[in-house]
Amino acid sequence: MEPDTVFATLLAQIRDVVPELGAHAFARSDSMADLGVNSIERSEVLLLTLDALGLKVSPIAFHGARNIGELSDLIHAKLAA
Repeated sequence: MEPDTVFATLLAQIRDVVPELGAHAFARSDSMADLGVNSIERSEVLLLTLDALGLKVSPIAFHGARNIGELSDLIHAKLAA
């Protein structure tokens, strides 16, 4: 799977969970916390993204990602492993 596909899937989940960000022009450097996404919503975004990609990995494996670009890269790396 291409990295851009993973990033697009992540963005789709963010927009679904937090509809008020639907029109936001996301950058890889955006932090969900800085965008006002609370911890429960961030967990939901991650779980929905993993499910959409068919990835069975503990969410803890993605702890430490500082922004959505890093999170996308970590998810892509797990898919490629």
